[in-house]
Amino acid sequence: MAKDDTEKKGNGHHYDASDISVLEGLEPVRRRPGMYIGTTGPEGLHHLVWEIFDNSRDEAMGGFCNDIEVVLLPGNRIRVADNGRGIPVDTHKKTKVSALETVMTTLHAGGKFGGEGYKVSGGLHGVGASVVNALSIFCKVVVHRDGGMYMQEYSQGKKKASVKKIGSSKLHGTIVTFEPDIEIFKDLKFDWHTVVNHIRQQAYLVKGLKILIIDARGWDKTKGMDDSDVFYFRDLGLELPSTSFYFEGGLISLIKFYNKLQKPIQSNIFYVEKELDGVGVEIALQYVDDISDRIIPFANNINTPEGGTHVTGFKTALTRTLNTYCKKNEMMKESEGGFTGEDVLEGLTVAISVKLREIQFEGQTKAKLGSMEAQGATATVFGEAFNNFLEENPDEARAIINKSILALKARKAAKAAKDSILRKGALEGMTLPGKLADCQSKDASESELFLVEGDSAGGSAKQGRDRRTQAILPLKGKILNVERARIDKMLASKEIKSLVIALGTSIGDTFNISKMRYHKIIIATDADVDGSHIRTLLLTLFYRYFRQVIDAGYIYIAQPPLYKIKKGKEISYAYTDEERIKLVGKGADVSDIEEVEAEGPEQSEGEETEETTKKSNKIHIQRYKGLGEMNPEELWETTMDPANRVLKKVNIDDAEEANKIFDILMGSEVPPRKSFIQSNAKLAEIDI
Repeated sequence: MAKDDTEKKGNGHHYDASDISVLEGLEPVRRRPGMYIGTTGPEGLHHLVWEIFDNSRDEAMGGFCNDIEVVLLPGNRIRVADNGRGIPVDTHKKTKVSALETVMTTLHAGGKFGGEGYKVSGGLHGVGASVVNALSIFCKVVVHRDGGMYMQEYSQGKKKASVKKIGSSKLHGTIVTFEPDIEIFKDLKFDWHTVVNHIRQQAYLVKGLKILIIDARGWDKTKGMDDSDVFYFRDLGLELPSTSFYFEGGLISLIKFYNKLQKPIQSNIFYVEKELDGVGVEIALQYVDDISDRIIPFANNINTPEGGTHVTGFKTALTRTLNTYCKKNEMMKESEGGFTGEDVLEGLTVAISVKLREIQFEGQTKAKLGSMEAQGATATVFGEAFNNFLEENPDEARAIINKSILALKARKAAKAAKDSILRKGALEGMTLPGKLADCQSKDASESELFLVEGDSAGGSAKQGRDRRTQAILPLKGKILNVERARIDKMLASKEIKSLVIALGTSIGDTFNISKMRYHKIIIATDADVDGSHIRTLLLTLFYRYFRQVIDAGYIYIAQPPLYKIKKGKEISYAYTDEERIKLVGKGADVSDIEEVEAEGPEQSEGEETEETTKKSNKIHIQRYKGLGEMNPEELWETTMDPANRVLKKVNIDDAEEANKIFDILMGSEVPPRKSFIQSNAKLAEIDI
């Protein structure tokens, strides 16, 4: 715990109520929460954590804090403590109440406007604390500063009482505990991995900052200990799951983390940190033996997944610098032309971080940077430093240039292949694949495409479907693993070419999601190892080349039943082993149960005889291993009928984690895949 030495930090700058400026009131937040946190779903729920954490992180960015603790408490509460300066508690001149109350109950109030509280912060409007407070059924702030300990509690953005001094303290910092309001958020469950992954990223961005995350949701509060008795929750001495982060390497450590499963072609990680025209620029990059790129951009330590001006400046400088170096050293034939942005990005992992005094984002959720000064500063700082890096490291430069030349040649080959298949087809009147049984409807919003495994299942699906809205495309065998395949090689695959044409969106730089012919793509494979493999190959294809289709919510996985259960003339289906036990009955006599493996579509039962009457007394359980074992009526009733079927919608909650999993499972490196299989073997469901 830190002593109250704030006057020695930040060059002795004075920080009090005069540094808090007020722009407007708080009332709109509860009425339209989506305007402030994007959504009231899981993403918006976790955004509350980021807002409070960001305030502590901004203290660290200013040099006032070096220790942050985040705790997931019982009852859907979050506790964030930092050893920063502590929110001022003296009376604010404009609001005539404590500065702490002003910050927590007034929208657009904070130390990030007008005053000199922060040189750099992540806040666009400083709405973080007040918005979290407005959307919480319970919120409590404890401040340690100026020798005292102060507290105020709130509910739904309104104070319960005025700020009061509850004791003396030699410490300094702020502790915020909040519980989201069930009236706003339907699901209050915080995801441990989401919290850890986000905060890990932040730890890389602030050198020397210690962050501890504790999962205390299993903590039994009845044993007499109260978290209000301690500054840091860890001081209670409880044995609870936790994760801590501390990185001195900054962005270099981040690049190493992202590339730990990759084979680098550039041994030395490039790094530059410099301020130009009031914009701090920090960039680290490394090329690896891969065909995809990873750009991890930040503005004032806020991840901007949609990029923005800093990413534009970087891309412009990267392309220009590599083209200039290549031409100067005569490393490319004139006939090959020059590199495009697509060529120089292949295999690149780069982290870009800019810090600005006045920052502008496009949208409240801060997904894209709009500050124009960041573009020029990033391009200049990176361009000069990267040119020097290439000149000083000729072997590294040669490896990077050769990688980009290979990408250029592949791009031209892919363009030629794509033109011959797609543009030629468009000129001649592109015909849909012969094995596609298309639907009658031309309205994409009601049309469905079933991707089924094999001709047998395809036959049943074609007969059992609703021809008006359901199309069937049978896929023969296992499609190409596209994890490391370029478009020219992909389109040489008959199955993938058929799928691309059926979708109607084209692929690569001509991809257009508005031309999508179906708004439901349903992957329907068998419930065995081969079926799982085919499903994984298809998901890899969509993730790498049709990512927007997943983001739009168009990809689904069919859930066919595992069992058909007949009790006399009564027929039911079980989708899990638990459902099977429930339908059969726990106390059922084993001698009354007849189990068989399906070996093909079941035939009609025909005329009832004495023998069949005897059999009807038994419970007949048929185990399905493939869709081809169902007749058209069964397939329709269980898997295709919108009134009865079960579908899993494919979402990408964490794109980087998804990227890592695809690298492990579908990439060329064997050791990571072997390790993954060994670690997760107990979770596998295997039919023996």
